[in-house]
Amino acid sequence: MPVYNKLVRDKILEIIESDGLAYNARILDSSELLKEVKAKMIEEAKEFHASETSNESIEELADVLELIHTALTTLGVTYEELNEVRLQKKVKRGGFEKAIYLVDTEDR
Repeated sequence: MPVYNKLVRDKILEIIESDGLAYNARILDSSELLKEVKAKMIEEAKEFHASETSNESIEELADVLELIHTALTTLGVTYEELNEVRLQKKVKRGGFEKAIYLVDTEDR
């Protein structure tokens, strides 16, 4: 039996059952959930990095976005509050629209 030890989407257990398989699972408390969301986000970011087509990229970004929504709920923050922080950072440090790739810096 494969061992996963990872956060999965809500309907995965139903899918496993419909395939006639047995499983062991448990419900995470909020501190465990946030830790596992962070781990899953790294997994999904790696999959986004490895994606080769636009459709694959969008699928992986959708997974990251779902994890962001879960993290926000766990932290008690709304998406609007997160977006406000994003906008504040953008005003202060800019976004990524200019596609600037810093190669190096020199001491003066």
